[in-house]
Amino acid sequence: MPSRPDTEDYLSLFLNDTPLMDVRAPVEFARGSFPGAINAPLMNDEERHRVGICYKEKGQDEAIRLGHQLVSGDIQAQRIETWMRFVANHPEGYLFCFRGGLRSRLTQQWIKDTGIEYPLVKGGYKALRRFLIDSLDALIKSSDFRIISGRTGTGKTRVLQQLPNPVDLEGLANHRGSSFGRQVTPQPSQIDFENRLAIALLKARHLKDGPIYLEDESRLVGRCALPEALKERMARTPLLILEESLEDRTRIIREDYVEHMASNYIKRDGEEAGWLNFRDYLLGSLERISKRLGGERYRQLRNVMEQALEQQEHNGTLEGHNAWIQPLLQDYYDPMYDYQLGQKKGEILVRGDSRALLKWAAEKTPA
Repeated sequence: MPSRPDTEDYLSLFLNDTPLMDVRAPVEFARGSFPGAINAPLMNDEERHRVGICYKEKGQDEAIRLGHQLVSGDIQAQRIETWMRFVANHPEGYLFCFRGGLRSRLTQQWIKDTGIEYPLVKGGYKALRRFLIDSLDALIKSSDFRIISGRTGTGKTRVLQQLPNPVDLEGLANHRGSSFGRQVTPQPSQIDFENRLAIALLKARHLKDGPIYLEDESRLVGRCALPEALKERMARTPLLILEESLEDRTRIIREDYVEHMASNYIKRDGEEAGWLNFRDYLLGSLERISKRLGGERYRQLRNVMEQALEQQEHNGTLEGHNAWIQPLLQDYYDPMYDYQLGQKKGEILVRGDSRALLKWAAEKTPA
């Protein structure tokens, strides 16, 4: 393999989705890393903990000596084997640790001892994270945004993904942004969400032309918080208002939150457990807004939802769900959205259905 130099071209790494091998301990990786990065640690959590205590009590030299004792013999051979698989599969990649110091350079040396030189990221995770934080701040201030807004169930995400230069906040947060928005896979950590957002905005700014389209969101997308500066910017950004009939909105909600979610749970957990977990998800989502609905209205909607679930389980029909979806839209979500729209300061550029919004955006996109 030809020798490649170590790098501090962080922008290029992220724009090109360069494969990255994170040699920090699993506990560090879990707190936050980068999209597509693979954790192949030099030390596991227990080894790192022991070395850290030794460093505090006896200094760096003794800590390094202990680290070599803990990661030796078969353990060392297994970790080198893991690294070599990554190197073979990703010859264009790089490795990194926290600061680009001892751990990454030791990993680099052990790989070199096999006859292969493999480059590292100068400054490590800390430098990459700082680059993304600074980039995110700058992009929020300087980018030309457009917001697609609309009542619940209009299919904003579906339209967003067809626009010329979208950044899907819900996709980055792995959550649909409402009380029913949880997905079958967990959300990223807050740090991972911020890293994903910064990278998505960098790509939207550097790899495409024209304004960046975002979906209207509250401060929290599930448990992931939008940067306060972005939320403030979105509040005064020009709007595209998506309008669809109640019938179409009901169908979209039924497809996204009933049909697709049931399928996803069953695919993940199997027929019996998947159905029970889907049922718990749907009833639990309604329960989360029970206080805002009020006791009597919540009980009525829950009864209707339970009947619809029973019909779905026994004969596969989904239309029974319309009886709780429509009143929830009309009596709960619509008044809340109408109030929030009245608080926005951004100019309304266009109103209409999905075809009208996509046509408008196409006409405004630079040739």
